[in-house]
Amino acid sequence: MSFSDTFKESLTQLQHDNFTQYATQLFRFQATHNPVYREYLQHLGVDAHQVTQLSDIPFLPIELFKSHQIVSHNPAGIQKTFESSGTTTQTTSKHHVFDLDFYQKVSQRIFEQKYGPLQDFHILALLPSYLERDNSSLVYMVQHFVEQSDSSQAGFFLNNTEKLKQTLTQLQAESDRKILLIGVTFALLDLAEEGELDLSKVIIMETGGMKGRRREMLREEVHQVLKEKFKVQDIHSEYGMTELLSQAYSSGQEVFDMPATMRIFLRDVNDPFYINNDLRYGGINIIDLANVDSCAFIATQDLGKVVSETQFKVLGRLDNSDIRGCNLLVI
Repeated sequence: MSFSDTFKESLTQLQHDNFTQYATQLFRFQATHNPVYREYLQHLGVDAHQVTQLSDIPFLPIELFKSHQIVSHNPAGIQKTFESSGTTTQTTSKHHVFDLDFYQKVSQRIFEQKYGPLQDFHILALLPSYLERDNSSLVYMVQHFVEQSDSSQAGFFLNNTEKLKQTLTQLQAESDRKILLIGVTFALLDLAEEGELDLSKVIIMETGGMKGRRREMLREEVHQVLKEKFKVQDIHSEYGMTELLSQAYSSGQEVFDMPATMRIFLRDVNDPFYINNDLRYGGINIIDLANVDSCAFIATQDLGKVVSETQFKVLGRLDNSDIRGCNLLVI
């Protein structure tokens, strides 16, 4: 059995107190077997065997997913390539996935640890911009969730918002299952503008993203509009991106819970190699242990703050960075 297969199996035993052990093991593997990451470390003069603290691990700039093939295996084994959305003038990021079954298991485990079994849900998805292409990791994940929920009412709603509203109203009146409406931000705002809709029994989850359809807004402002229009107490959020296989979820107050496979580290906005989670805010560096086959150590272009060892907030985007498809709302 390969290192990758063994590591993936062992993640089921992952605990908070052994995260460092797992991350260090994966770092040394990728420092050797990921050509792009290995070259990056060489340019920095980093000896992987001398690194003992997580904060000393160099994080690969996320922009390299646009220009390089970030893999830790023979590319012949790639099963699917997820691609970020963007305008026609933008270069998109590509995440090459070697094990789609593993991605499904990881994303399902993370969701169910936060919200409970998928079979307890009706999942309705409002992701129009993502459905227009066939290489969205978000659509792939939600499609798996819909299938696992085994609900005849679950599914994607591209342009038929009247059907969506009828389904939501019917399910609230007739079903004992929990109801999840997951949508890209601009589509949820479009739905809200069609008039007030009582969704008080529905979990409303935004995935971020305006995609040039609307002006950028504060997340707090977006959530206030949606809460008023849909008559709900809180708006939930999903934090994920093409370059990751793990997701973080917020059930309100804009605080995201890190899954077992993820840790956040803040870097100084003026010194990318200064890592300190006591910073008031900083660039978000992510360790995603599910990224076994690509790179688990990524310096994103998101700006955030650490709330606790397992919680964080996303404040917006760093200056001069592209607006990504799963863009987190600006400050």
